[in-house]
Amino acid sequence: MNQSFRAYKVNQTESGFSAGIESLQSEELPKGEVLIKVHYSSVNFKDAMANTPDNKIVEAYPMVPGIDLSGEVVESEDDQFKPGDKVIATSYQIGTGHYGGYSEYARIPSEWVVPLPDGLSLRESMILGTAGFTAALSIQQLEAAGLNPDKGKVLVTGATGGVGSTAIAMLAKRGYHVVASTGKEHAHEYLRNIGADEIVSREAVYDGKIRPLDKQEWAGAVDPVGGEQLASLLTKLHYGGAAAVSGLTGGTSVPTAVFPFISRGIQLLGVDSVNCPMPIRKKVWERLADDLKLESLTEYIEKEISLDDLPDALQTILEGKAQGRMVVNLQK
Repeated sequence: MNQSFRAYKVNQTESGFSAGIESLQSEELPKGEVLIKVHYSSVNFKDAMANTPDNKIVEAYPMVPGIDLSGEVVESEDDQFKPGDKVIATSYQIGTGHYGGYSEYARIPSEWVVPLPDGLSLRESMILGTAGFTAALSIQQLEAAGLNPDKGKVLVTGATGGVGSTAIAMLAKRGYHVVASTGKEHAHEYLRNIGADEIVSREAVYDGKIRPLDKQEWAGAVDPVGGEQLASLLTKLHYGGAAAVSGLTGGTSVPTAVFPFISRGIQLLGVDSVNCPMPIRKKVWERLADDLKLESLTEYIEKEISLDDLPDALQTILEGKAQGRMVVNLQK
């Protein structure tokens, strides 16, 4: 493939930080066995961070951000894939150490590529993206730890974000009683529409005090927030409950005591979507096309955007104003 194509590139040199759309040639793409014509990508917090100076997300410059992509195979050096195959690639070093999804074409190592499962479209897979995958992986780990709808209510923190929103909808589909935690009063109707049975404030989860043990309120929790809020919610889980943590927007320090673990048998489950092993990755994507499939995925999109719209979308994420998911149409 010799044609030029458009990509959104960030760079940082001694002269400063720059970001914008550029024209690339295929030989500028990094090494990989699979060349993909990208149809869709998505907008995540990590992508927004990659669009800022002196960030700790980008491993090397210049970089094409976009940790998610879906599209059609154009060329493949791996017999697992052939031209015309529809595929997904998320996480690993995509968009951080390897040119990512904000490009009309991407070359990806074959071991990072997942065949699009039956039951999902390329567009639907990016409405989910890393956020939806992380939510599904959180639910899978909680259920492996013993959670089921009969055990009690499930808390979802950061409820209006990508992980939170998709987790609420998936849990509701699975028959759980979902409690959504948010500080955004204007989002209550949205949260109820996607499946929340109850909505509580952030203060109901963490009021500024972390007690050794507190009243038992939830059987499990999906937590993409972390920080002191996580320490507090652990003290409020039922005996034998579990929390799946996947984020750190609330901070990296979790000042907890041992009491929830040794007095109530609480489990703290780490959720890593970046280097998740491929067998588990494929299983989760298959569930996203099956028992965790959301019937009307379009309701989770704030809007579908083009490459030209990216700067504003990334800023919206940084300002904490995003609700649901934003999908980038690379064919737009």
